Amino acid sequence: MILEQNNVQTYGSGARTLVFAHGYGCDQNMWRPVADAMADRYRVVLFDYIGFGQSDLSAYASDKYATLQDYATDVIKIARELELQNAVFVGHSVSAMIGALASISAPDLFDDLIMVGPSPYYMKDGDYNGGFSPAEIEEMLEFLDHNHLGWSQAMAPAIMGNTDRPELGETLTNSFCATDPQVARDFAKVTFLSDCRDKLPEVKARTLILQCVDDIIAPEHVGAYVHANIAGSTFKVLDASGHCPNLSAPHQVTAAIEAFL
Repeated sequence: MILEQNNVQTYGSGARTLVFAHGYGCDQNMWRPVADAMADRYRVVLFDYIGFGQSDLSAYASDKYATLQDYATDVIKIARELELQNAVFVGHSVSAMIGALASISAPDLFDDLIMVGPSPYYMKDGDYNGGFSPAEIEEMLEFLDHNHLGWSQAMAPAIMGNTDRPELGETLTNSFCATDPQVARDFAKVTFLSDCRDKLPEVKARTLILQCVDDIIAPEHVGAYVHANIAGSTFKVLDASGHCPNLSAPHQVTAAIEAFL
């Protein structure tokens, strides 16, 4: 049932399996440019979190998905159902932390963890600067509460960046707008209020951190913080801007993953 609920798709061939996980307000199609490019060398798994894309919305409940660990539990269930071992988890944005939690809870499933634009905590706290003040996060969440479509139309292009290619911002805007408003509000709170900093040292999977420049959601110093707190991790800054290189620079993301693996 978990495979149907999460609209799990598998294709490609190879000795190793790549599990691609989408970010906030997105679905599995955000990974298609990278996944399709790698399917001749790897088995590929794509899925939608409950409440997003073509997942089963009836399986969603606010109290059931109140923490990032709840989403990580679904990742583990999917991996177990597919009988994965020594797989590679590729997580964009908030999915980087979901993947970290899944790898900690079920270390036999994922040998490698690839984080694209990760942030363990989005707010400023003492010497740590996640990029946003608590007041800014509160204001953003209030905007989303009152005007889901307006928030999506304002935020998506800024998150995407690459203003010289407005079609990319439009793609992300359409994805945000298509998300159920209640799910969007709930997941935004889970995403932007979660603090995973203390979990980073527990990650034992071999980890690659891919960072873009001019990323307003996960600035470069945040990626460097993640790198510094996961022992043995690799940190690579892509020649790409914005928060979604899986769409804006898929060839670079593909090459970086290939080189790491």
